[in-house]
Amino acid sequence: MEQGAAPRPLETRVTRLLLANGFANAGGVIAFLPLLSLLLPVKIEAMAGDARLDVLTAAVIVGAIAASGSNILFGWLSDVALARGHGRRTWLGAGLAATALSYAGVAAATTPAAIVAAIACFQVAVNALLAPMFAIMADEIPDAHKRTAGGLLAIGHPLGAAMSTVLVGLSVAEEGRLAVIAGVVALFVVPLLFVRGAMAEPAPESSAQRQLLRGDLVIAWTSRLLVQAASAMLSYYLVYYFESIAPGTAPHVVAQRVGTILTISLFIPLPIAILLGRWSDRARRGKPFLLGSALVAAAGLVAMALARDWVGGAAAFALYSIGAQVFLSIQIGFAMQLLPDARHRGRDLGLMNLTNTLPQFLGPGMAWLLATPHDFDGALLALAGFTGVGAVMILAVRGRR
Repeated sequence: MEQGAAPRPLETRVTRLLLANGFANAGGVIAFLPLLSLLLPVKIEAMAGDARLDVLTAAVIVGAIAASGSNILFGWLSDVALARGHGRRTWLGAGLAATALSYAGVAAATTPAAIVAAIACFQVAVNALLAPMFAIMADEIPDAHKRTAGGLLAIGHPLGAAMSTVLVGLSVAEEGRLAVIAGVVALFVVPLLFVRGAMAEPAPESSAQRQLLRGDLVIAWTSRLLVQAASAMLSYYLVYYFESIAPGTAPHVVAQRVGTILTISLFIPLPIAILLGRWSDRARRGKPFLLGSALVAAAGLVAMALARDWVGGAAAFALYSIGAQVFLSIQIGFAMQLLPDARHRGRDLGLMNLTNTLPQFLGPGMAWLLATPHDFDGALLALAGFTGVGAVMILAVRGRR
């Protein structure tokens, strides 16, 4: 393009969609991260006391079951809507409304059974929002920009963590905090209802190529599953981890400090993920970036197991966060290039989403088996091993570099 020339219409359209998609994903993360990582553990600790690990694990597992089935369901329903010419955005809007309503059930829960049921309903609602959102990304963002789009997904977690910190500091009731979340989620998601891109039709694949991509998708699925196990555990148990290495600190102080650590640790990977995602698109190579970032995440988990104070734990978590967020952001764009059939992108991405929900059994299961409220070392070291295996597995993908 000549200097001073106006951007071409297609470039402008893609840029707008990349930004709208990135911020909509941030809204999706804000929908669940503050609730599940800070507000829910604090609510359960006040409700259940020493039984908090058991109640939180039950809420996580039941919620994961609900999330797994609902994401596939709503992905398939959006496929059906697209095939009938209605598009996916109707389901996106319905999911946004359902998510806002689900917070009322969480606020009303006053017993362990009620909070478990409320989290299950919330997971159904938030996955009705997320499933069509990612299918829109696969449909409308060209392959040449997909890993850049994946890097932009890294916006979500730091904004979600910042939201967590703000909410913990608010002197309002739980209902007020949840209402603030609902409003912010709507602010971030609504633009995607109106910003549209052209359908990004993939190049035709032969039967042999489709079969190769299916095998590669299984490898990418398993790799992400193993790496996500640690993210799942830390999403729910990070408050308890820091309580274990800083005994005697008041729970509300721990929650405030963890919110600050989350915010800083999740903002650091943001420019790295965007830069490496763009670099990966230009180099047309994804595997070296995925391998390196997952190994960094594994090293961070080992360092967390060795940490014995706030400073060491925070630094180790930041190292883990850099590796994990870069891997997970770039990997989703990489995996979208492996989808074998454009007609079933929503369903197939729902199956890929199992790598986000099944770790909610694996990660908390490791915590339940290997951790206590005062010692997370064994669980962290086991999850570091899983992450390392997931890193190496990505090298087995043959259909994409």
